[in-house]
Amino acid sequence: MLLGVAGVEVKHDFCYLSNPHATDLFLKYFQKDFRNTENLRKLVELYPSQNRSLALKAGKAIGLPAKNIFVGNGATEIIQAVLQNFARKKILVPVPTFSPYLEFTQKEVSVVRHQLLKEKDFRLNTQAFLTQVKKEKPDAVVLISPNNPEGGHLSFAVLKKLLDSLKSVRTVIIDESFIHFTARKIESTSRLVLKYRNLVVLKSLSKDFGVAGLRLGYAAMSEKRVDELLARGYLWNVSGFGEYFLDLINKKEFLKEYEKARLLCIKERDEFFTVLSRIKGLKVYPSKANAFLLELTDGSKATGLVVRLLVKYGIYVRLCKDKVGLRGEFVRIASRSRRENNIMLKALVAISRGV
Repeated sequence: MLLGVAGVEVKHDFCYLSNPHATDLFLKYFQKDFRNTENLRKLVELYPSQNRSLALKAGKAIGLPAKNIFVGNGATEIIQAVLQNFARKKILVPVPTFSPYLEFTQKEVSVVRHQLLKEKDFRLNTQAFLTQVKKEKPDAVVLISPNNPEGGHLSFAVLKKLLDSLKSVRTVIIDESFIHFTARKIESTSRLVLKYRNLVVLKSLSKDFGVAGLRLGYAAMSEKRVDELLARGYLWNVSGFGEYFLDLINKKEFLKEYEKARLLCIKERDEFFTVLSRIKGLKVYPSKANAFLLELTDGSKATGLVVRLLVKYGIYVRLCKDKVGLRGEFVRIASRSRRENNIMLKALVAISRGV
């Protein structure tokens, strides 16, 4: 909105969703591993491994056979590949949600929206969803858990029950890009692709590991579907820096430190929610992601809040005017480090008091 305008400086980016503690950890290892510039030269000068070799590394990290893994240049590339190859006639997408699921299908594919209700905190009513599936008969459906923008989460048990009810649907996409923020115990559905042949489980590595610049993600699916995608290209779609990161997440030492960074991020997110919820004029929707959907309930406009935060405090947040399925005055703010969250809280309190 005002980015690039003279005199407007972004000091704190609360639009971007990542774990800053994990970014610090990655940089620590990167600086150590490439202190020898010859190692960095090799990474830059030589070709990275091809997709099937990268799948071996990703599969080792998540405990799945490489034949069931497709590695992508970020989640967006994977979403586009999956939608354009496996959604043939009609896709059912709950809204509001991550917009590429509404935008990246083939032109001839009908996109049907399943409206999540504000009065239910935008949580998915599984029975209503299944009723619409029965009515519309889509050949593909999307389930994002936790969802973007409000962070609604479906448990493993609920998702498994849904999969049992969706066996007639050709492609069921579960997006778990924010799953590392849910709880101490991570319950991924990725291993269920070995049982449900229609299941595709998609995972960005940007958010939880704080490495969006590396452009890296993966999808778990049937061996046949991996073969179909690779037959259409994607041979060298991930850089050497992405491959380095796949090696890193297979190191026990790194994972031990990452787990501390992950749990710290969850703790700070929950503390942030507690204080945010006390600010007058805001409704904060509970979230299991690392961001919160805020609704302005005092009659003020979301655009005005975004402008004030940016111009006066240098804080950039996500205006949700373009979010399909959202009606009202909404913004989305990330949960960052405790220090940054406190800066955001002070700004919001000051604005709520008319300062």
